Amino acid sequence: MISFISFVIVIGICVLVHEYGHYITARFLGVQVHEFAFGMGPVVKQVQQTRADEKADGSEPNSSAGPRMLWSWRLFPVGGFCRLAGMGEESKGETVTPGMGFNEQRSWKRFFILLDGSLANVVLALILTAAFLYGHGVMNMNDTKIGALMEGFPARQAGFQEGDRILEVNGKPVSEWREMSNSLRSAAREGNVVFTVERDSQVIQIETAVPESKEHGYPMLGITPALERFTALGAIQNAAGTIWDMTVLMLRGIWDWITRKEEVDVTGPIGIASMSGRAMREGVWSFVTFLALISLNLGLLNLFPFPALDGGRIVFVLLEMLFRRRLPEKVENWIHTTGFVLLISLMIFVTWQDIYKLFFVE
Repeated sequence: MISFISFVIVIGICVLVHEYGHYITARFLGVQVHEFAFGMGPVVKQVQQTRADEKADGSEPNSSAGPRMLWSWRLFPVGGFCRLAGMGEESKGETVTPGMGFNEQRSWKRFFILLDGSLANVVLALILTAAFLYGHGVMNMNDTKIGALMEGFPARQAGFQEGDRILEVNGKPVSEWREMSNSLRSAAREGNVVFTVERDSQVIQIETAVPESKEHGYPMLGITPALERFTALGAIQNAAGTIWDMTVLMLRGIWDWITRKEEVDVTGPIGIASMSGRAMREGVWSFVTFLALISLNLGLLNLFPFPALDGGRIVFVLLEMLFRRRLPEKVENWIHTTGFVLLISLMIFVTWQDIYKLFFVE
């Protein structure tokens, strides 16, 4: 149940943010929106948006204000959608106001409307990552300050305390965590290890044996780095760098998967549900980072130049801008429909793999 609820929350937030990116850009650029839906499936409730110049006495508003739109709530609370006018998705009784249909717009407008769904996902990932860095922090690997003591390891019994900073290992100065860890492992195999520690402006020495952990396969003292929190500005700056690094890593993974250079684990809805449930059980900040990761994934994958995805539609717009000629609408729709069928087939295949791993692989 936790996995299902967390999956609904993750997909709901990511998809709604994506669709809102399309919506807000379309409205800003003067494109008619028929409907913005919360959830999928049959309609539970619909509210017709009142135009800004609608009269309280019910008299007709200025016709230049543009058409109304529907806000709808659907039965299944998984994501949502934004239905733009002029994309062949008109319901019975709906009309496209001349000059306000999506397909009537200039290419640069259509480009930004298509792009900004994914951009909204990237912005959400940036905000969540910045919130994590500001509110929770990350382990500071550039220092040797101890953040926490692990149960069942020598550090606690030896007398280490949270906030201690390790200055030397067997007389060898250390200044960052990896250097200290490597020195510790080498020294531990030779016998007891003497640590020079700074505590509350005092320098003390602690000597202890550091046996090899059977679980990890190397000597472990049982300490973790201290968390480093950032200022609001520093969190935003570091979040931008983190998002860039994650983007490069994801794109490299997709390329390796396509070229079969490396085995890449691809997961579908069931796998995402399982991971989201695990993240929620681990705590709020773990869930926040998972949500940021999925939002970034959704944004990047939607920009992939494949028919039916935003990226595929963007390719057609860019070709139109380059050659100043537009592909016939029927041909483009056929290509996107074919791409959609292929995507659904891939999703079914990946979902089956998730089911197989869940029930048949130990």
